[in-house]
Amino acid sequence: MLDLSLVLLILVIVAALAFDYINGFHDTANAIATCVSTRALSVKSAILMAAFLNFAGAMVSTKVATTIGKGIVDASSITQMVVLAGVMGAIIWNLITWYYGLPSSSSHAIIGGIMGAVIAHSGPALLHWQGLKKIVLALLISPIVGTLIGFIFMVIVLWIFRNHSPGPLNKGFRKLQVGSAAFMAFSHGSADAQKSMGVITMALLSYGLIPSFEVPTWVKIACAVAMALGTAAGGWRIIKTLGRDFVKLQPVHGFCVETAAASVIMGAATFGMPVSTTHVITSSILGVGISKRLTAVNWGVAYRILWAWVLTIPASALVAFLTYQGLTPLFGK
Repeated sequence: MLDLSLVLLILVIVAALAFDYINGFHDTANAIATCVSTRALSVKSAILMAAFLNFAGAMVSTKVATTIGKGIVDASSITQMVVLAGVMGAIIWNLITWYYGLPSSSSHAIIGGIMGAVIAHSGPALLHWQGLKKIVLALLISPIVGTLIGFIFMVIVLWIFRNHSPGPLNKGFRKLQVGSAAFMAFSHGSADAQKSMGVITMALLSYGLIPSFEVPTWVKIACAVAMALGTAAGGWRIIKTLGRDFVKLQPVHGFCVETAAASVIMGAATFGMPVSTTHVITSSILGVGISKRLTAVNWGVAYRILWAWVLTIPASALVAFLTYQGLTPLFGK
């Protein structure tokens, strides 16, 4: 007799790795949009560098994975169907926003997806509201911090080099920006690949294959590889939105954006907080743009990005809710 629970577990693992792959090409722009737009690196070189460093960053820690896997809902109280529907909700929303070139948050998408699936399964009572409060608070505060640090860092750099002419200054910072882009790519891997690690580990615990919430080594490697492959596939639509349409950047600006954003992301990852790399890098670009002048920011693009942010959690939750309802006749609850 076919073990539907095992089938669902396999589907969850495949879906979670697919989410990581999509996250990779969806969020490639987070690491390389600025260095591509400033011509510090070619698109091919930037993507390959980001892929390698995404993999390296993903292998560093599992603190964020633990927050995702234990902070939203107790894995022992849900089924494989809940996890599968949650991941599918996140995947579908990521593909929609990628198609329209909107840098929405994969972090928000996976959190909203799991929430929607849990509510469809048994209502909101199973959700860990205290853990969700901590997660959502980090997601809300990080863009503010990213904007402030991007602005302050840009002002400090411009003051230090105030007597230098723009041409030689940008030539020097074009070389430095390769390092800042690498730092950004590494931080992206350390934060975003862990979301799928948390989801897969949650599913393994729910099925009973592991006794407690500890991310197996094979899960770390699989998620790191999936994200690296997705990153290598690229994501030009979002690269264009962030690197060209939002704020016109020179190498000195790109260096400040990437360094500020990566610092925020790595700081949050150290404490296991699942911040959105999309939100942080975009807000850092905003902070740097404001330091130039308010008109340096394309506020029409900023408005579109803001709406994508606002809608992501409820939209992915709704898609996950409907996915759960649609799959229930096939696999049960």
